[in-house]
Amino acid sequence: MSTLLDLQIALDDEEPHSPGLPTREQFQLWVEAALDGAEHQTDESELTIRIVGTGESAELNQAYRHKSGPTNVLSFPFEPIPGIDLPLLGDLVICAPVVLKEASEQEKSTESHWAHMVVHGSLHLLGYDHIEATEAESMESLEIVILTALGYDNPYEVTQSA
Repeated sequence: MSTLLDLQIALDDEEPHSPGLPTREQFQLWVEAALDGAEHQTDESELTIRIVGTGESAELNQAYRHKSGPTNVLSFPFEPIPGIDLPLLGDLVICAPVVLKEASEQEKSTESHWAHMVVHGSLHLLGYDHIEATEAESMESLEIVILTALGYDNPYEVTQSA
């Protein structure tokens, strides 16, 4: 399987390149792991990952989900016109400051949380969702399998502080 990844770093001037921003190779690895784990059967796939600051994330979250404030990841699946066969999966918009803040608050490594956001968003592009309890259980189970195979801990386990 071949995945063409368009990686865009579009952080605001007031939010310089975040420490711990993953490499292109890491993003590629995580996307391909998600597609393989979800048994995505296309030989070629294309998607965009856009890394943004809080301003752009908040604007998109309001415009498309009608929720105020920035969010960790937004997924925009490609909706082809009938009869047009393109390998486009869609776009992920990931808010770097939110990912860093969540990783710290959840006492997770920055890398593992980035991996989780990419896998989670990629699964949304493939049609997975977590609105209904059964869908959430299925999606979360698949995320755990994919992330564990990559060497990361279960992202849904709560760290217990002593």
